[in-house]
Amino acid sequence: MGTVRAMASARFMCFLNAASSTKTLARTGCSVCFRRYICSSPPRSQSCMSAWVIDQYGTNGVLRYTEEITAPTIKSATDVMIKVCAASLNPLDMSMRGGYGSKLLKLRRDPLSMMNNESEFPLILGRDVSGVVVDCGSEVTYVAPGDEVWASVPPWKQGSLAEFVTLSEYEVSHKPKLLSHIEAASIPYVANTALSALVNTGGLCRDSASNKRVLITGGSGGVGTFSIQLLKAWGAHVTVTCSQNAEGLVRGLGADEVVDYTAGDVAEQLEKMERFDVILDGVGGDTEQWALGLLKPWSGAKYVTLVTPLLFSMDSMGLFGGAINAGVTLHNKAIQGVLSNGVFYRWGFYAPDGPALDEVSRLVDSGKILPVVEAHFPFTQVPQAFLKLEQGHARGKTVVTVAEEDSRQADEMAQRTYTDTAETEQEMQETLKQN
Repeated sequence: MGTVRAMASARFMCFLNAASSTKTLARTGCSVCFRRYICSSPPRSQSCMSAWVIDQYGTNGVLRYTEEITAPTIKSATDVMIKVCAASLNPLDMSMRGGYGSKLLKLRRDPLSMMNNESEFPLILGRDVSGVVVDCGSEVTYVAPGDEVWASVPPWKQGSLAEFVTLSEYEVSHKPKLLSHIEAASIPYVANTALSALVNTGGLCRDSASNKRVLITGGSGGVGTFSIQLLKAWGAHVTVTCSQNAEGLVRGLGADEVVDYTAGDVAEQLEKMERFDVILDGVGGDTEQWALGLLKPWSGAKYVTLVTPLLFSMDSMGLFGGAINAGVTLHNKAIQGVLSNGVFYRWGFYAPDGPALDEVSRLVDSGKILPVVEAHFPFTQVPQAFLKLEQGHARGKTVVTVAEEDSRQADEMAQRTYTDTAETEQEMQETLKQN
C-alpha cells in the first residue's frame, strides 16, 4: 500500500509540474513539459578537486586517485557545474580506459590537437552523473544552483568520477523525485543510448510502438533492462535473450518472452517465433548473421546494432581510412539487407540528450521505469568497481557513490517528498468529498 501511495503521489506531483510549466518541447514524438527557472549565480572560482584519472591507456592498473586535478569552471553562458553525488560505470568506460575511440575523441576535444600533438591526459572516466547544481552560466534558464539533476556525459568531455563535472544546459535534466542519487546515476547513459537506438534509428516512439514486436539481445545489461521497461511503457511486445539466471529479472521488468542462450541454439529457438519489427542487438559478434532473418520481410523492419566497428576502424586505420572502411561496411550490409528481404540494417550510437531524460524522468516518477542497480561501491573503490564490470554478465548497473553525505540527504529529501505529497493529496481528496 505504501508503494502505491508513493506512486500516486508522484503522479500528483507530475500533474502539478505540468500544470505550471511554461515551455513544451517535442522530442521522440512526445510532449515534454518543463518548469524553467532564472539563474544569476556568479561563476565558481577555479580550484582543485578529487578524481580518479588515467595518465595512459591500459588495464585497471592505470587508474589513479588524485586530489589535485583542476576543477572545471563555467566557460560558456550555457554551462552548468554539478557537484557529483553518484556516478555509474558502463562498458564504454572500460573500453575508453583501454584507448577505444582515442583518435576521434581527442580530435573532438581539441581540433588543433592533431597539429600541436598535445596530450589528452589526464582523463576522467564516467558517463553517468547524478548530483546538485552549484553554478550556472549567464544564459542558463532551465536549472539553478541547488537543483538536483542527472545527465549523461559526452565521451569527449571529462567524466563523472570526480567531485565536479561541467556540462551544457541541454545535456542536463532534473533528477526524478522518487530516486536517490545512487539509483538515478544508473539510468542516464543507458536511457540516452536506448532512446537513440530505438527512436532515432529504430523509428519507434510512444505513439508508434504499440503492439510492435521487438527483440533485445543481451537483455539483462544496463541498456537491455532499461529498453525492456521503456518498450513495455509504450505498449510493445518484448522478447529478450539472456542466461537462465537472469530470466527472473527480465520477466520482472516486463519481458513477454525470454530465450535462454545457454539452453541450445538461440537462432533456432527464435525462428520458431513470430517475426519481429525491430531488433536491438547489444551483443554483436555473429548475431547479425542470423538475426536479420528474424525480421518481418518487406515491412520496414529494422535491425539496430550497438556494436559497431566505426571507432575500432579509426583507431587501427586512422581517422580518414577508418571512416571510409566503416562507411563501406555499413553501406554493403545495408544494401544486402534491403535486397535480400527488404529489411533495414542500422548502427545505433550513444547520444547525450537532456530533453530526452526529462521524458524518462516522467516515466520514472510515474512508476513505469525502475532503476536496476546490481552493485554499489564507495568512491575509494573505483578500481574494484571496474573489476566488477570486467566480469561481464551484468544484471543492471554498477554505481559509485562520490559524495556519501549528499546521497543520504537526497534519500531523506525523497522520503519527505513522499510524505508531504501524500498528505497534500489526502487533504485534496477530503476537500472534494466535503464539496
